[in-house]
Amino acid sequence: MGNKTLGMKKILVPVDFSEASDNAFVYALEMAKRLKADLVLLHTFEIPIVDSQAMPINYATIYDTIELTNLEHFKEKMPKLHAIAEERNLNHIAMSHIMMDGDLLVSIKKVIAQEDIDMVVMGTNGAEGWWDSFIGTNTGAVITGVSVPVLSVPAGAKFQKIENIAFTTRFRKKDIEALIKVLFFAKRFHAKVKCLYVKTPNSDVTEDTVRRWQSHFEDEDNLQFFIVPNENVLETIEDFLVSQEVDMLAMLTYKRNFFVELFTKTTTQQLSYHLPTPILAFHE
Repeated sequence: MGNKTLGMKKILVPVDFSEASDNAFVYALEMAKRLKADLVLLHTFEIPIVDSQAMPINYATIYDTIELTNLEHFKEKMPKLHAIAEERNLNHIAMSHIMMDGDLLVSIKKVIAQEDIDMVVMGTNGAEGWWDSFIGTNTGAVITGVSVPVLSVPAGAKFQKIENIAFTTRFRKKDIEALIKVLFFAKRFHAKVKCLYVKTPNSDVTEDTVRRWQSHFEDEDNLQFFIVPNENVLETIEDFLVSQEVDMLAMLTYKRNFFVELFTKTTTQQLSYHLPTPILAFHE
């Protein structure tokens, strides 16, 4: 990723005009303002499969009709987004629109490549609660499937401020680069970064490693390290988000099933409260 991480020019926002999508749009606007970026709004739609034997009809005509219907729908809904931007005095942020038919993840990947996107901001709908929707179909696939940072905004999140950003670490080499990126974001928001390590009984992180990390980042005055011994990683993260008044949780995604592993180990303790905390996921 090189130096590119230190400049954010374009933020992609998939929109479907749902509440979760509008919420994510607000976060995207606020990100764009502080990162001095433009927004690219993506609207995807599905083309139904037509059995041509049963219906001797020109497929292109069907396609055009569906595309037109979607375009009309999009145009009709756009003033709502402009109103949201105006309300926040962010109407000056440049926005472009793209419509695509087909799978959301495929479309997002295409747009990232074509438009040289630096970040994706998307809403998660989960009625099931926060983690479920986070690793749920679309968002989980996007987070693990694209190479740029993805901010996933749960439906219940309302943008107020970003003062505290938590970053979960296991003190690995690759976490250092992610933490540097988190600090970049934090500086744009004048936020503090709270770096959390949940030390489980089988932890292999030495005190020496922790010291090395702390000296590596000793010049960062807005960074604090927290080491919490506990075998239940998920519950500890949750408690930390509440006690430290965290506005955004940043983490590095290690591999495709990273979230599933992290969050299914604890299925016995169902989550006590569903936190509407946005998650900023970096790809290693």
